[in-house]
Amino acid sequence: MPSAPLWLENKNSMSKDYYNILGVDKKATQEDIKKAYHKMAHKYHPDKDGGDEAKFKEVNEAHQVLGDETKRAQYDQFGSAFNQAGGSGAGGFNASGFDFSNMSGGFSGMNFDGVDIGDLFSQAFTGRGRTRTRRGADITVDVTLSLKESFEGIKKRLTLTKPSICKECEGSGAEKGTEQTTCPNCSGSGQVKHTVNSILGQIQQTTSCTKCAGSGKVPEKKCSNCGGQGFKKDTSDITVDIPQGIQEGETIKYSGMGEAAARPSIPGDLYVRIHVKPHNDFVRNGDTLVIQKTISIPQAVLGSRIDVLSIEGSELSVKIPAGISSGTEIELPGKGMPRLNGRGRGSMIVKVKVDIPKRVSRRAKKLLKDLEGELR
Repeated sequence: MPSAPLWLENKNSMSKDYYNILGVDKKATQEDIKKAYHKMAHKYHPDKDGGDEAKFKEVNEAHQVLGDETKRAQYDQFGSAFNQAGGSGAGGFNASGFDFSNMSGGFSGMNFDGVDIGDLFSQAFTGRGRTRTRRGADITVDVTLSLKESFEGIKKRLTLTKPSICKECEGSGAEKGTEQTTCPNCSGSGQVKHTVNSILGQIQQTTSCTKCAGSGKVPEKKCSNCGGQGFKKDTSDITVDIPQGIQEGETIKYSGMGEAAARPSIPGDLYVRIHVKPHNDFVRNGDTLVIQKTISIPQAVLGSRIDVLSIEGSELSVKIPAGISSGTEIELPGKGMPRLNGRGRGSMIVKVKVDIPKRVSRRAKKLLKDLEGELR
């Protein structure tokens, strides 16, 4: 039997119980693991009250392994040390004259034991790590409109309770009248160095300072309103513009109107998801409005003009040609819904239904029989 690779040796050292971290059984399905991960990640997320960054990282690390069938099988056999790179692997690698600075892009987002592979390549070959801007969470709000509101377009006032930039310190985290001082943890550089074990061996990695979040500055005195975080949960009213012609299920994005996060950061986005209530008379099909109108047998045979109410409330005179059949559709161009791109309106369709009475008088029967004879 071939010997195990270096990174599979010493499997009992620093072993972590990933199943216990996620709170699942060893026989758990991938769906069970996924549900447990979402539950634990939500519980410990560092951006929420009562969050725990260390436990959040542990949960993420456990999911990276157990959520992958191959890694899970290796973990079940060798323990958590299966993916801890050791020795000098890539420690003495030297490729003088070759630019590896672009190699990290191909590995961006790939994680190995909780470590971003793109960052490791960037650190190993360029000595620089990628700087990430913290971003607040997005918000999705459901808004219900009438068909008339969808036709006209409308401004909707929404009441949102969310983490917002602190009004007292304007997001700086510092008490009013105080200054920002040099971060003692990173000496104002905004970055700290530490050594990590990876598939490339031991690498000195430069990451954003957690104390100042990469800004290099910390408040001399924390803001009493937000505790120095730069944001605080509050309730505010905002007004959003709903354009003419918006349809059921469409979503409008409002950049920077989502949740704020700890400084320095940018707010997330607000997504307004549209629902349109059914109308009593009209059925909507894209930019087309369909309305059904009932006419009598004489109107169908002889032809007629009928009045139809449009979506904006005006009466339209519609010509019914002689001899029309039940179910015939008459199109009125430009009388439907506005198109979102601003190029005119769709059509309005009048669907004709000929009313056939279930009961008729003797005189009516005689007249219909005489008419039948005349029409032959």
